[in-house]
Amino acid sequence: MIRLEKVTKIYPGTNVPAVNDVDMEVQEGEICVLIGSSGCGKTTLMRMINRLIPITSGSIYIDGKNILDIDPIELRRHIGYAIQQIGLFPHMTVYDNIATVPRLLKWDKRRIDERVDELLTMVQLDPTQFRHRYPRELSGGQAQRIGVARAMATDPPVMLMDEPFGAIDPINREVLQDEFLKIQSQVKKTIVFVTHDIHEAIKMGDKIALLDVGRLVQFGTPEELLTNPKNQFVKDFVGADRALKRLDLLKVKDAMLENPVHCHDTDDVGSVVRAMQEKKLNFLLVNDPQDRLKGYVTLRDIYDQSGKAGDFTKPMTLTVRPQQNLKDALSKMLTFDLGIVVAVDDDGKLMGVLNTTTLARVVGETYDEHGGRWGKIMAGGKIL
Repeated sequence: MIRLEKVTKIYPGTNVPAVNDVDMEVQEGEICVLIGSSGCGKTTLMRMINRLIPITSGSIYIDGKNILDIDPIELRRHIGYAIQQIGLFPHMTVYDNIATVPRLLKWDKRRIDERVDELLTMVQLDPTQFRHRYPRELSGGQAQRIGVARAMATDPPVMLMDEPFGAIDPINREVLQDEFLKIQSQVKKTIVFVTHDIHEAIKMGDKIALLDVGRLVQFGTPEELLTNPKNQFVKDFVGADRALKRLDLLKVKDAMLENPVHCHDTDDVGSVVRAMQEKKLNFLLVNDPQDRLKGYVTLRDIYDQSGKAGDFTKPMTLTVRPQQNLKDALSKMLTFDLGIVVAVDDDGKLMGVLNTTTLARVVGETYDEHGGRWGKIMAGGKIL
């Protein structure tokens, strides 16, 4: 969808390229994150894609067309653009802000009305409440959502996002990231996303382009940068805790024990006690007849009792989803001092359990500096 060939930018009055001979290709539907230290050229590179900054040399193609062959105004009308400062027009309502480009493209009012309401709903803002508000009446997180909605107003195939969540507090920032990824899973835009935060890059990017003084140092998936850094600069930039950062990429389903031992709420407690004693268990998960998790029973509570397991079942107050990343699961385990956490699907069906042993195995995977690969640390420090 987006292809860069030997793209270079030299600003007047300097001989040092801000962007130097960059070759890169972003596939349709991918989020490509540009990252690097301050002054590395990431924002300059992104702004050359919609010709806000002219190219000194090289070529940029969008859907096979050289951008220099497209009228710059027409080009920008078909590329969504969201920035950190949001840039909402303060004298315009939310409706008018989102409708700006559709009006320039001469959409009819009914089509604009439908699109504005659709986008507000998509970013989880009630159209009846927010359509006629002004930017001064919005929180920072709400304004940021409107900025993203405006960038998507004409359903552009390509979006440029310059630190779109950078001015948001950490809690709302993570919420917005999660919401945007949900939206992206539905709309599949081709996105170039600038950030200075390696954690955000790992979370958001299908591909990461790491730049240094205008040059593209490494381009690949987050997994590739973490597991196979090209040189010392990449290693230093992603950080010494590369093994822990991989927990952002790995899911609970990648480490959980599937089909854990369990009983059903209709089982007689006598048989449950015998099963727990045979397997040397102090507690046992309890499902309903449809294998939805009901909770758990403890050996102490049901020993020498009569009745059904459901009569003694305690609710499981904390669960995770198989598709959640391991970092979030580990955080919950540490916060609540748990040695085990249970994974259920959206319908509450028991899918597996994650415990400290399985997590330690995953965290214990480390990069072999000599062998250039990932392996498991075994006894004696040997990497297999």
